[in-house]
Amino acid sequence: MEAPAMMPPPSIKSINASIKKEEEFRTYSITDTSERVIQHYKDMRTNQTVKFYNRMEHKYSFENGAYRRLMTIEEAFVELENYIDASDPDMDLPNLLHLLQTAEGIRNAGHPDWLQLVGLLHDVGKIMFLWGDGADGQDGYSPKGKQWALGGDTWVVGCRIPNEAVVFPEFNPLNPDMSNSQYNTKYGMYEPNCGLDDLKFAWGHDEYMYRMLVANDCSIPREGLDMVRYHSAYPWHDKGAYRHLMKPDDYERIKWVQLFNKFDLYTKDGNNELRGEKMKEQLWPYYLGLLEKYGLGGKLKW
Repeated sequence: MEAPAMMPPPSIKSINASIKKEEEFRTYSITDTSERVIQHYKDMRTNQTVKFYNRMEHKYSFENGAYRRLMTIEEAFVELENYIDASDPDMDLPNLLHLLQTAEGIRNAGHPDWLQLVGLLHDVGKIMFLWGDGADGQDGYSPKGKQWALGGDTWVVGCRIPNEAVVFPEFNPLNPDMSNSQYNTKYGMYEPNCGLDDLKFAWGHDEYMYRMLVANDCSIPREGLDMVRYHSAYPWHDKGAYRHLMKPDDYERIKWVQLFNKFDLYTKDGNNELRGEKMKEQLWPYYLGLLEKYGLGGKLKW
């Protein structure tokens, strides 16, 4: 599929729909961040290893027609209605509201409908909690549940964790791979400039949802699939890490992820109520049409 023409990133001020100031988003510190978020990242840094990634890759494989359940996107939203992200310091709302806020922010800014659909779907991979448990960091039934393999900022496993680019770098020594000479160097198990697609980011909803969309043969362009797959990779798209592992065309790809993340972050607003009749009568029929258009209508493999 031919890539759509590059759009200039809109200004942050045109996106921010929240009553919060921009500098108040993504504030992480041992002294000011909530205990649940701190514990989430401590668990994440302790458990997200190459071995864990490989195990999850096998568990959630779509190879040879494998899947865990058939259901529609609508049914997935029903399952996600009461899921609350334990890693997000900015909002204590069900993810469905955040997804609608993101999609509507993109729509109101006049961006293509495939990008709007990405806004609606980008966090749906947290549906993994249906098949996971606390031992694997996939207990999504409670904000107190262990969710370190569902959400949170992701980094590249299999090479040194960059202290300057991750939140709570003081937890980096807890990661077993950082005591393994195969993985604790600048390049680790990767070749220089191997490219974005060869990197393994800490397992979470991003990677699962990307694989789910590909397995269901959706027609969302690669730029949109990149947004789904890498939107939690803040060390890469926000802090400038891993440039030594990127190919030349990855620099163009990162611009799309950065564009999307402005909407993902700055449309979070606890006062922005999009449920009830507004969703049923105005929003949902529109997005059902987009799901059909991009090959995601009806029962899908999860």
